[in-house]
Amino acid sequence: MRILVIGPGAREHAIVRSLAAGGHELHAAPGNPGIGQVATLHAVDALDGAAVAALATELAADLVVVGPEAPLVAGVADAVRAAGIACFGPSAEAAALEGSKAFAKEIMAAAGVPTAMAHVCTTLEEVAEALDAFGAPHVVKDDGLAAGKGVVVTDDRAEALDHARGCLARAGGTVVVEEYLDGPEVSLFCVSDGTTVVPLAPAQDFKRAHDGDAGPNTGGMGAYSPLTWAPPGLVDEVVARVAQPTVDEMRHRGTPFAGVLYCGLALTSRGMRVIEFNARFGDPETQVVLARLATPLAELLHAAAVGHLHEHSPLRWRDDAAVTVVVAAHGYPAGVRAGDPIEGVADAEQVPGVHVLHAGTAAAADGTLVSAGGRVLSVVGVGADVETARAVAYAGVERISLRGSHHRGDIAARMPVLDAQDGADADDDGPASFDLGGGDD
Repeated sequence: MRILVIGPGAREHAIVRSLAAGGHELHAAPGNPGIGQVATLHAVDALDGAAVAALATELAADLVVVGPEAPLVAGVADAVRAAGIACFGPSAEAAALEGSKAFAKEIMAAAGVPTAMAHVCTTLEEVAEALDAFGAPHVVKDDGLAAGKGVVVTDDRAEALDHARGCLARAGGTVVVEEYLDGPEVSLFCVSDGTTVVPLAPAQDFKRAHDGDAGPNTGGMGAYSPLTWAPPGLVDEVVARVAQPTVDEMRHRGTPFAGVLYCGLALTSRGMRVIEFNARFGDPETQVVLARLATPLAELLHAAAVGHLHEHSPLRWRDDAAVTVVVAAHGYPAGVRAGDPIEGVADAEQVPGVHVLHAGTAAAADGTLVSAGGRVLSVVGVGADVETARAVAYAGVERISLRGSHHRGDIAARMPVLDAQDGADADDDGPASFDLGGGDD
């Protein structure tokens, strides 16, 4: 197949790397220097649906894969499909599951999906009332897209109000205040064609900037898979209680969801709860999940794009574990510094089991690889078990030099220990309620 991948980051590099294993002709827009080693790059704005559709038409692409959330919410997949080309990624209407947390809560309530109780707020007064109703720890989420950094979880009421104030100050500003969910978090990608749901392997990511889950939220500082500690039957439960009901509800509304439904979950003392939905592969979990997938990725994504997922054979997985560690630029996740030379990538890939995925990188005028974003590289280690994969990944990280960079040293260092009922549903009281705000019932 001739495949065009849209996006600039490590997630897209992981997708391209997996597609390349199938011997397909690969193109990417805009891509990055790492993606450019295995795909032809095109200088097209990923948010410009007409331009992406025109490029796909010019290339006579058999499949377009849209990686990031912003192009999906902007309707890039719609434009590609309107041009008569198969596209993996939901429509703008369906991508609202990620584009609006309030909408996602509405869908979850309608579909009977277990989630946190929440209030949707449009004024600071409503936020204050919701914070007091739930108590600490406070969870305040920007309703719209925020690159994984729109959520604050804090015991400090003033900090929670401050975050809400910043979100509300934007045009159409809305925030979602939720009850705090205890228990370990799990990420599960579910591929759908709008009807059928096929789950991938679960992973766990690390959102905080620093060791010990300290510091601000980020887009993700590392991840690992498989989750040997997860309850048996977790994947089947998520499909049955979360993914399939959500896909069914979207189809019934006339806005079928075809693409990846990212289910962010908490295995709480009261049972499994959905923290959030995303409408695409997550970063950095994609880096470890695709490293373990033995089934050819192109055929899976194409089947979802053309509505034939029910005909696809069961997925096959490698026995190996995978761990990824993100190397972040100076200042991340606040103001980051760009233009610092990156050295040692090739040396890192000499470590058996290591491959390096580019995220925020660029080529300087003299060809030097330099930093060009907050999360710069994802170093992936693959080994017989999580402990081995972790050691391999960090051996790769140690060979990379980027002035002022930082990374977490505790990715996959400790596995969660579940209480007897964590993640179970024996005492689950069903889907949690939420308040749309504004006085509406």
